Amino acid sequence: MKPLIPPSRHGGRRRSVNVREVLNGIFYILWTGCQWKALPKDLPPKSTVHDYLELWNWDATLERIHHELYVAVREQEGREASPTAAIIDSQTAKASQKGGSSLDPSGYDAGKKIKGRKRHILVDTLGLLLNVVVHPADVQDRDGAFHLLRRARRLFPFIEYIFADGGYAGRKMALTVWRTGAWRLQIVKRSDVAGFEVLPRRWIVERTFAWISRLSTQ
Repeated sequence: MKPLIPPSRHGGRRRSVNVREVLNGIFYILWTGCQWKALPKDLPPKSTVHDYLELWNWDATLERIHHELYVAVREQEGREASPTAAIIDSQTAKASQKGGSSLDPSGYDAGKKIKGRKRHILVDTLGLLLNVVVHPADVQDRDGAFHLLRRARRLFPFIEYIFADGGYAGRKMALTVWRTGAWRLQIVKRSDVAGFEVLPRRWIVERTFAWISRLSTQ
């Protein structure tokens, strides 16, 4: 990741902070979910780690790191660098408002009967994340899909097929797909067979949600 980290400003003071330790601090926060004030003392100060996180998010450094690692993993698995198929889905999770309704909005998912936020993700056929959008739970899947797919089209222009469940069926989603790129949307529906059923392609995105949930509880 070192080549992807922007150098210190030209003509400015020489960078004194250990950028590797800053990354370790960011990973620690993401892995443990702890508060910033709980950052261990052997890592850089919380203000330094937070400032770099904000900077790298603003200048797309984090996005570049993710993309480079993503391509490396796909090539390691014997796949092309850019996927041609993806799976879309959402998951509603309970959440408390830590910054007030204006800074940390949540909504009520009437279908799931949960108040909180909705994770909207797009994954490839390996289950690796292509894009993530988090929005209030009262946003319908078809509405939240627009922002998710629009950004994914820029990063992964060779995607041809999008697999989705019945929540994405209908004219509105078809219009979203048409507006964001030359996708082919395929709705994977459940059969009338009672009991547990492994759906083609759909199990992949469900496994990714399981990965996310497991990491958030460790």
